[in-house]
Amino acid sequence: MLRQISVAFLVLGCTSLSILASGQTAVSWKMKPSPLQTRWAKEVSPSNTLPEYPRPQMVRPNWENLNGIWQYAITSAGDQTPPASFNGEILVPFPLESALSGVQKTLQPDQRLWYKRTFNKPTAKGKDRVLLHFGAVDFNATVFLNGKKLGNHTGGYTGFQFDITDQLKDKGNELVVSVLDPTDAGDNPHGKQVLQPRNILYTGSSGIWQTVWLETVPAVYIDGLKMVPQVDQQQLDLRVNTPGNAAGYSVEAVASSNGAVVGTIKGKPNTDLQLPVPNARLWSPNEPFLYNLTVKLLYNNKVVDTVGSYFGMRKIEIKKDENDQERIFLNGKYTYNLGVLDQGFWPDGLYTAPTDDALKFDILAIKSMGFNTIRKHVKVEPARWYYHCDKEGILVWQDMVTCPNNSADARKNFEKENAATVAQCFNAPSIVCWVLFNEGWARYDQQRLTEVMKQMDPSRIINGHTGENYDRESPKDPNEKWKSSDLTDIHDYPGPGIAPALPGKARVLGEWGGVQVKTPNHQWNEADGWGYISIPAAAFARKYGFMNRHLKIFEEEGLSGSIYTEPFDVETEENGLISYDREVIKMPVTQLRQIHSAFVPPTSDVAAAFIVKDIDTTNPDNQYATLLEAYNKGKKDGPFLLQLAQMALRVNDKPNATKVSNDYIEQLKAPLTRSQMAFINKFTTSSRDKGFALLMDNRDQINKTLGQRQADARLMTIIYSEEIKPYVQDAAARPDWSKIEAKTKQYGAPGEEIFLRAKTIHLLNQKDWDNFAAAADQYVGKCAAYIAPNELNTYAWTVFENISDPTHLNNAANWCQHLLKADNNPAYIDTYANVLYKAGKKDDAIANEEKAVELAPSSDKKTYQDILDKMKKGEKTWK
Repeated sequence: MLRQISVAFLVLGCTSLSILASGQTAVSWKMKPSPLQTRWAKEVSPSNTLPEYPRPQMVRPNWENLNGIWQYAITSAGDQTPPASFNGEILVPFPLESALSGVQKTLQPDQRLWYKRTFNKPTAKGKDRVLLHFGAVDFNATVFLNGKKLGNHTGGYTGFQFDITDQLKDKGNELVVSVLDPTDAGDNPHGKQVLQPRNILYTGSSGIWQTVWLETVPAVYIDGLKMVPQVDQQQLDLRVNTPGNAAGYSVEAVASSNGAVVGTIKGKPNTDLQLPVPNARLWSPNEPFLYNLTVKLLYNNKVVDTVGSYFGMRKIEIKKDENDQERIFLNGKYTYNLGVLDQGFWPDGLYTAPTDDALKFDILAIKSMGFNTIRKHVKVEPARWYYHCDKEGILVWQDMVTCPNNSADARKNFEKENAATVAQCFNAPSIVCWVLFNEGWARYDQQRLTEVMKQMDPSRIINGHTGENYDRESPKDPNEKWKSSDLTDIHDYPGPGIAPALPGKARVLGEWGGVQVKTPNHQWNEADGWGYISIPAAAFARKYGFMNRHLKIFEEEGLSGSIYTEPFDVETEENGLISYDREVIKMPVTQLRQIHSAFVPPTSDVAAAFIVKDIDTTNPDNQYATLLEAYNKGKKDGPFLLQLAQMALRVNDKPNATKVSNDYIEQLKAPLTRSQMAFINKFTTSSRDKGFALLMDNRDQINKTLGQRQADARLMTIIYSEEIKPYVQDAAARPDWSKIEAKTKQYGAPGEEIFLRAKTIHLLNQKDWDNFAAAADQYVGKCAAYIAPNELNTYAWTVFENISDPTHLNNAANWCQHLLKADNNPAYIDTYANVLYKAGKKDDAIANEEKAVELAPSSDKKTYQDILDKMKKGEKTWK
């Protein structure tokens, strides 16, 4: 019955659906090239862009989808008014950086992204209102209609709406959206998105990335539902929210199963109601039964608004089993949460799945492999993702999107988005656990925020800190580590491992695994591919089975859940059970299901839509001799050279790796792609290599694209090896620094930086304190922004301990200023205070040491306090 009623609402909605409506013309949109593409990308077109109804738990018939072709422009972030002209077309709702957007550009923190499109006024009667909905816009969105500002929304993962009725005209309504998104350079929660993708961090998704749509509603309408299943009380707690003055209005809710009414309730809007659900069929992964729910809003007993919805009756809790172990119980039964860490990225759409079938495929794939749980990792998905989890039957641990840093604004944004996330996802029966912090990332006030989350939702498990063992500032007392949380949770790579037992808490393994199995021809960037450990395809089944046998031992000892990293490769992170393009499974699905059946029997058959091919378990490097012979006979096309160079490196044939890579690099032309940049950076090992000149000529772009100054690091490694190392290998050497400087000068900024660093470190190691201090001052003066804080701190501390000259001490105090701008670390403050004290600036020194004592972890407080006491007494703090 749920399917029938939901479809009925969707069909009604399609009567007003208009993708290329309201003055839009045919376009020449084309997907941009991508290193990988999923099978669903070919189904995407401007006239068929995520057409499904976007809000399955509150379906209303009168709606219009605004997905499709919009205009876009990129201007300076300071521009407050829409530009006079736009750069081109973008396919909404695919993020600006994605191939499917048709743009594939990175939005920089100092830029503003603009969108524009037109539409006609939807059909409305009498006092009807028209609402404009945005599923999600990352991060800061300002919306204009017909030249008037509607409002602003911050938060990249949750939806928002505007009542646009009074701003509408009959035809040609101009909708403009401006977006600011610093990605990882601001105080906005951004999950795994970064400007410079690498390792566990991936390409950003700026701007509109979920469906935009219009909806026609009555003057007073149903604005939201809040549902809490109460299995023991045989009822659904229900709240029907309406905006504005609801005097004279009432609500009626009807729950049905297979066409038969099972419960009804009448009452007032904006009040707590109890809808009877006697002898409920309980929702679980084995039987994901959903009740249909119809909610009506009445005025003077006349129906003015109706929405279709659904709910599941289930109960999640922590209880002791028959062996007195704290366990996770679902519907009164111990249920091992066998899960995966799902990141929700797509090679062609990034944060946005190409189609609804693609979105559903991931859930079907995870269930088909024998898992019953998904941990949705630092991302909030569109409502339809949770709908598919509800329908197919999978338990969801929903992460909060990580606090980005320790600033007051970041914490404010984090807490605001946490509340919005819980409110938006609250009704999904599949969600059984909220996850607050991950691995100590910008963790603060953990107990308070855990308790706040429990107050927001007492019906679910709260995981206050997953991977707490990775938190460097973790409390020493185990009883303090997960205070007020329902779980103890560690991460262990590759693992497995088990969290400690604490009263009232179940033990889980929040992340483990991370086994890289390469899938040739299905990799985002082979040159940068990685895993926590790497296993040949032929050995993976044996290794995975062995690891799971150990996991089973931990389960018998009390482990209640485990989250394997991960179901799908993500960009260069090749730890997935399935390739990033969802084409290749790295172990036959029958073997996976058999291994997992030791924990939970498969909760469904392998889905018909789960179409993947088994990985080739033969070693591709066995072909190396044959391919090398073809190369020596003159085969030199680019893809062949790219494959052969990687293979030569794997089989440790370094001479041919250099030769083949040089031939490949010689064919490259600007503009270079990210993959080409990574290849050049990896294979360039001397100034004689073809890539060296490309690194020199394109260093700024490569640094920006690859991040972590990778071009500069590679160049400096080569320059040091060839121009400096021969003269400083002997620790006692007294090189002619002026001659070395003359040699390194030809390389510009990288040459100057590595020369200054090498000179500074060599003099430090020789304990030539005065010359070291002078060299360090020159180095810091030119390169402070690139010196690691710990290294800079070492330089300053070395001066403090070994030099009394006021000039050098004052210089060291200036170095510390760079440190304190980067990190308010008590150890750095202590160094600064000691340097100031030795330089004779006692009052400033005491003030800073008091700050160090205040900020220090408990284990270091006594050390800093002893130093502070000496300063106050006028005693030496150095040896």
